Amino acid sequence: MSELGEKAAKTLRHYGGELRQALRGLRWSITPVPISRPVFIVGCSRAGTTLVYKTFSEAEELGSLQKETHDFWSELHPLAEQQWRSHELSAQQASQHDRDTVARYFYLHTGQRRFVDKNNQNGLCVPYLYALFPDAHFVYVKRAPGDNINSLIEGWRRPDEFATWSDTLPASVAVEGGAADRWCFFLPPGWRDYLNASLEQVSALQYRSMNEALVACRTLIPPQQWTEIFYEDLLRDPVAGFRRAFTEVGVAFSAPLQRHCAEVLATPYNAFSEIRLDKWRDGRHRERIERVLPSVAEVARAMGYSSNGT
Repeated sequence: MSELGEKAAKTLRHYGGELRQALRGLRWSITPVPISRPVFIVGCSRAGTTLVYKTFSEAEELGSLQKETHDFWSELHPLAEQQWRSHELSAQQASQHDRDTVARYFYLHTGQRRFVDKNNQNGLCVPYLYALFPDAHFVYVKRAPGDNINSLIEGWRRPDEFATWSDTLPASVAVEGGAADRWCFFLPPGWRDYLNASLEQVSALQYRSMNEALVACRTLIPPQQWTEIFYEDLLRDPVAGFRRAFTEVGVAFSAPLQRHCAEVLATPYNAFSEIRLDKWRDGRHRERIERVLPSVAEVARAMGYSSNGT
């Protein structure tokens, strides 16, 4: 196809998408479309949630925006209105207005009654999401502390990618002696005490806080609506790992999905380096990580990992 032809096709797709959204909006204004059993992918930043989200987005049964939705969710409950305490949201903050807004948004953009969504801050908001959608299914992606903290440290060195939301943060960030002056990923409870911490300390805080919140949700969400995935299992055998996850979520593991999973590691999503287990042990941050592993040992054991970072 010529360059002119490609531009014309892109323009047609754009306006075609806008027309479809307008028609869905018209239908919604007449009779709202009920949302059924949404799927929320949750876990700590850099734990493999994008891999899981993108793979679930391949399922024809699920609508997907194919991108993180931080901006959308933050508009419902702006951090400023919560005095920047953290990204946590409680069940008490859920409302019918929120439910209608979320349902309409995802239906207009996907055209489907069941959707999959991923936004790493939402791992601190499972009680809120469950109050909005009591039939939701949550997929909790876990990663061993050594590799996860290693990747968080690397991510903090990329503020243009992971700190775009925090430019109005009402605090002076001087992590790593001021080398990191923009807050990355998400705000856990107690984040203000770490404004002058080292990269490994703030990364350990984020790992611990997010996973403590998610482990606690095991007693809140019915077992049939809760799936846990070890990221390491997906690296060892992505077809088997995803087959189990899709089955538990209630989505057919079709032949196209199986083929996708068989090849999914060949084109990694947002990886900083080659995909392999225990990268941190021969990486440049090993000593840093060893210093903070004791601070995450308890939650790591609760997640199913040993206390030595594996």
